[in-house]
Amino acid sequence: MRPVTWVALVTLLALLTYFWMGMNVGRARHRSGVAAPAVTGDPTLERWFRAHYNTLEWLPIFLVSMWLFAIYWNQLVAAALGVVWIVGRILYATAYVSDPDKRGPGFMIQALATLVLLLGALGRVIWVLATVGS
Repeated sequence: MRPVTWVALVTLLALLTYFWMGMNVGRARHRSGVAAPAVTGDPTLERWFRAHYNTLEWLPIFLVSMWLFAIYWNQLVAAALGVVWIVGRILYATAYVSDPDKRGPGFMIQALATLVLLLGALGRVIWVLATVGS
């Protein structure tokens, strides 16, 4: 098996990004005085919470697609697209917190990166099955 160190690094950076968002939820909770398990009552807390949770919703799709793309295509391209995803998620989260109407560009960046990884991996797996067989 060939090493996929760059993809491993990007995976860890994506998880650190998710951790950073979680810490921001905690900070917003502390500043607002909204005690767990409540997640409503303060707009900043609600926005950080949604940005964090939305990232959790995308993580499985992104991570699996990035790893399969790296295995079946190219780890450097997969890692680069992974960095694009991280940048998109950071832009999404910071825009969402400041003005939810401006979260679109960050969302589109990460969604497009994920789509390329997902469809690229799917296409290559299908091609391998069709040409090499199971």
